[in-house]
Amino acid sequence: MEPRQEDIAEIIAWCEDLKRKRQAVFILERNPFTMKFEWTRNIISIEIDRPLAVAAKTSLVYDSVSKKLYRYINYTWMPLNQPAKQ
Repeated sequence: MEPRQEDIAEIIAWCEDLKRKRQAVFILERNPFTMKFEWTRNIISIEIDRPLAVAAKTSLVYDSVSKKLYRYINYTWMPLNQPAKQ
């Protein structure tokens, strides 16, 4: 099942809120959306601002600078969203 843009926007909002609360360099958090979105069932954790080179391939990775959510697909990190043009 493909992720919907509404689902991705909700995950990004959650990541932004958690980053604002914790004020850490990077955050590793258990995936709270496992039961909510079918496409996230096999994703164990969400990593915020962790370099893709060291992130777990079973995680979603959120980059707060580029505002992109990445998922490891077919041996490469693929962005799930494209940020809005400003």
